[in-house]
Amino acid sequence: MPHADSLIMTLVGGFVLAFLLGMLANRLKLSPLVGYLVAGVMVGPHTIGFVADRELAPQLAEVGVILLMFGVGLHFSLAELMKVRKIAVPGALVQIAAATALGWGLGRLMGMSHLEATLTGFALSVASTVVLLRALEERGQVKGPAGRLAMGWLIVEDLVIVIALVILPLLVIQPGEVLEPAVLARSIGWTLFKVAAFTGVMLVVGSRVLPWLLVRIAHTRSRELFTLGVLAIALGIAWIAYQLFHSFALGAFLAGLVLNSSPLGHNAAERSLPLRDAFAVLFFVSVGMLFDPSILVREPMAVLGVLFIVIVGKSLAALAITTAFKLDRATSLTVAAALAQIGEFSFILAALSMQLGGMRQETHDLILAAALLSISLNPFVFAAIDRMGGRPRPPSSGSPEGLALAREKAAAGNPATA
Repeated sequence: MPHADSLIMTLVGGFVLAFLLGMLANRLKLSPLVGYLVAGVMVGPHTIGFVADRELAPQLAEVGVILLMFGVGLHFSLAELMKVRKIAVPGALVQIAAATALGWGLGRLMGMSHLEATLTGFALSVASTVVLLRALEERGQVKGPAGRLAMGWLIVEDLVIVIALVILPLLVIQPGEVLEPAVLARSIGWTLFKVAAFTGVMLVVGSRVLPWLLVRIAHTRSRELFTLGVLAIALGIAWIAYQLFHSFALGAFLAGLVLNSSPLGHNAAERSLPLRDAFAVLFFVSVGMLFDPSILVREPMAVLGVLFIVIVGKSLAALAITTAFKLDRATSLTVAAALAQIGEFSFILAALSMQLGGMRQETHDLILAAALLSISLNPFVFAAIDRMGGRPRPPSSGSPEGLALAREKAAAGNPATA
């Protein structure tokens, strides 16, 4: 392929196939993410036909990661997290530890090193917020108790993964390199101190400067300048964080978090949404390009093993935790089903681990296979928990919840009143 047209060919191939296969997945009642991943497989080097530029696609995907994390920060709700913190915080941490331990055990049985097995388990422990939100929206549970708890649970997971992405480069030791535990502890401590200082500066100084800057841009009454300003803030702060911590994710997340609390935060989210969606699609396409589908045939038992951890292991851990907190059956089952999948953050962690030399391509493919299959099977998991009593009974028409639901339906049916 001539170098001059590699960018346009990658964009055309990625977007067109992602759209077609995303539509097909949607018609099959699956997450469109499945279609995007399969589109990446089709334009990747492991299948016949057109092959996109493998060097260019990861760079486009990096922009997708930045905008994805920026969106997570824009929609981060500390108030919602505080409402469910007593269950979501310990629950998420215990569930991450349980899934990581299961992944480590499976990895050791497969002959992985301790580090690679631990990274595998950690990647399998983090669920996809995108997949969860879509499932809750379809079930009308976003505002319900189970939906709020599940979203709070995943917010904690998102925060954990952001910190992990910063620390990971310190943990991966190259062959022949020796690092004393005391030196490693000091390095991690110094990095966490810098992260805390950077976060403090962003929350204290950034929360005053960035909203003021957005207001000044808004006074120009130019939609283009406002959109460019939002993207410049996201990309610029992500670049600063990369220079300090080698992590685009942290800076993008903090930029979104600061703008979320500003008066124009909603407008910032709205203006950046189309570009965030577009580059998020390219991110999933590029992930699919790295996936070798032949692993489904070469290592079927390994694929079943990681899939078992994601769907069964994590769900049982969540059920045990929510039962210990004496939650009702419907809420416990909903949270368990919500966690029975992995997605974007697992991809980011696995890609960084492979880039640093802490994970092999075969292990990376296992994680991608678990993600693709678990996202595809998640609707069936929710259907199964419904038969077990996972869907709460609808509120009676005379109850406050029933009256609120009736008002929402009336507003939806008559846009003029909304």
